[in-house]
Amino acid sequence: MVSTDPLANALSTIMNNEMRGNREALITPASKLIAMVLRVMQKYGYIGEFEHIDDGRWGKIKVQLLGRINKVGVIKPRISVTYRELREMPAWLRKYLPSRDIGILIISTSQGVMSHREALERRIGGILLAYVY
Repeated sequence: MVSTDPLANALSTIMNNEMRGNREALITPASKLIAMVLRVMQKYGYIGEFEHIDDGRWGKIKVQLLGRINKVGVIKPRISVTYRELREMPAWLRKYLPSRDIGILIISTSQGVMSHREALERRIGGILLAYVY
């Protein structure tokens, strides 16, 4: 089954290139959501620089890979979580990360796309988009 979710395709492309040992990945089509998720991954050191390439259509994103990703993927269906659920990390939420201190959940909140750690600091919840460790 082919995914119609551009974010799932982008993260899958990153994971496949990472497993092959490539130093960069080319994501197409580009979108603002993918760029925001990549910005969070970059902030936590999972990927290097990335740039948008305008090809006259949807555009592409070239991502520098650092070899630091063990697993990355989208969370389907998108799950809405509260601040309390993030703080307590119930079993259904823990299945995405190997340990409490390893990896990040990427969340879309009313204040933008951020990691679950940042959402905890700001005391807000949101919708789970992806995980990476």
